[in-house]
Amino acid sequence: MRILGHGYPDIDLKDARVLITGAGRGIGRSTAELFAANGADIAIADVDIDAAEASAAAIGGRAFTLDVRARDQWDKVVADLGRIDILVNNAGVMPAGAFLEEPDAVGHATIDINVWGLIHGMRAVVPGMIERGRGHVVNVASLAGKIPIPGLAVYNASKFAAVGLSAATRLEFAEYGVSVSAVLPSAVRTRLSSGLALGKGMPTVDPEDVAAAIVQTLRTRKAEVAVPNYLGPIDVALAAAPERAVHLVRKLFDGDRALHPADAATRARYEAQVRSITE
Repeated sequence: MRILGHGYPDIDLKDARVLITGAGRGIGRSTAELFAANGADIAIADVDIDAAEASAAAIGGRAFTLDVRARDQWDKVVADLGRIDILVNNAGVMPAGAFLEEPDAVGHATIDINVWGLIHGMRAVVPGMIERGRGHVVNVASLAGKIPIPGLAVYNASKFAAVGLSAATRLEFAEYGVSVSAVLPSAVRTRLSSGLALGKGMPTVDPEDVAAAIVQTLRTRKAEVAVPNYLGPIDVALAAAPERAVHLVRKLFDGDRALHPADAATRARYEAQVRSITE
């Protein structure tokens, strides 16, 4: 372990086994591709096994069916894989709409996937990392874990929870050589944001940008990484600014856009997919 630098045991990507959830598409697939390009052994887990298998076939990894809400499924994947050096908890959902109109079942699914998915994943994987004295966990949160957004209230709650969970477990695991990093993207051009208005003052990134940040945490082991990184201190800036000024900025940048999809039909299709998870 280094005296200077991040202080955690190094993990050589060429010898590393990486488990990535929600890796059938979007950020997860881009992350799998980048880790694979750096020589890692990739395990792609997704509730959509067809997407997982397609992703695995493209990069030479292995595919697993995994509903992150189910601890028994986690345990089966971990048993099948054996050693896991890097866990990327990426699977998530982002329903949008007025808080009072969101069905309870959708809210429960959001918390179960976005929060309990991380909890189950770390409880299933980290004990093995601790036993080996090394490991790295990346929890893909969101800048919505720092910035409240009308129309994303329960999603906000789940991502605030993800940020806090990552910070606390990082402190618990550090003495055992296991690091935890939270990656907080701004709006990402993936299925989760489909139908919502992007741009127009809102920093928007591609899945490849988030993947690069995730892989970079293996070198830096930073506690939190914003994507783009200049937005890291935004929660401090918002807390320090007068409330009227914050409201004005929100208005200028269409801060209520999650309540009013730019493409209602496209958004409705995604929302229907989220609702199907609850059935």
